[in-house]
Amino acid sequence: MSAFLLRRALSQGSRSNLLAKGFSTVPPTAPRSRRYLATFSLAASVAVSAYTFGALFPHPYLTFISPRPAPGPPDPGSPASIAYTDSLERELQSLPLLVAHRTQPDANEWYEARPYKKIPEERRVNSLTAGALKGPGKLALPPLVRCRDDESESLIVVHVGRGLCGHDGIVHGGMLATILDESLARVAINNLPDKIGVTANLSINYRAPTFADQFIVIRVFLTEKRGRKSMVAGRVEDLKGNVLVEATATFVQPRYSQFLSNSMVKQAMGEPEPKGSSPVLLAEGMPPPAAKS
Repeated sequence: MSAFLLRRALSQGSRSNLLAKGFSTVPPTAPRSRRYLATFSLAASVAVSAYTFGALFPHPYLTFISPRPAPGPPDPGSPASIAYTDSLERELQSLPLLVAHRTQPDANEWYEARPYKKIPEERRVNSLTAGALKGPGKLALPPLVRCRDDESESLIVVHVGRGLCGHDGIVHGGMLATILDESLARVAINNLPDKIGVTANLSINYRAPTFADQFIVIRVFLTEKRGRKSMVAGRVEDLKGNVLVEATATFVQPRYSQFLSNSMVKQAMGEPEPKGSSPVLLAEGMPPPAAKS
């Protein structure tokens, strides 16, 4: 018998033995089909659950892909806008970061101010941040500034609304540059001889997207002052301390500054409130809120 016929006979014998012992040589197709169906069902269930959860609780970064539409800024004079602004002011005054800063060991070495609060209306209407960008959905509140008495450092809290976006839901980089420029300027100008200055250089690095409808914190530090120049550095953070933007700037006092009045500059930057007074509130007569525990 040839080798081929011998192998064939052995193979047939093996199958006969398996059949005799109750084993089938047919592949188990039915259980495998059930496994495929179970795997598909599980994958479909996970996909549907993930989609539903993402639709109800979307991650902020999904706004890059599919931004949610939102209504435009409301009329600042409407009752709803006034109520919203008042509630936002109360939220600002109760921020844990601000409450902690007001009660830290060296709190008596800082003063508070609210820029734009006392600007005359005839000048406010032609101001970018105090006029054109003022109101709910934009810059709903004047910034709240806490600054060291020696003007070497400041902490500024600002609320940025949905109407300040470039990409929907993300605050425009130019808007952040404007906020940084004015925040840096306050420390820099107060360290110039005549308290008048202009931006000579502003360098900005954007580290992460700044989402709208939140309070942001700007920290500013004096790095050097020399004659008619002062150099400052600062950064924008969210309330969790994440760095969003970093910046450095140089401010210069003009040579003709002696012919200029710095009274309007002081009004725009916000003059110090009396030490020991109640928190500087937006609406007159608004009672100080209780600090959150």
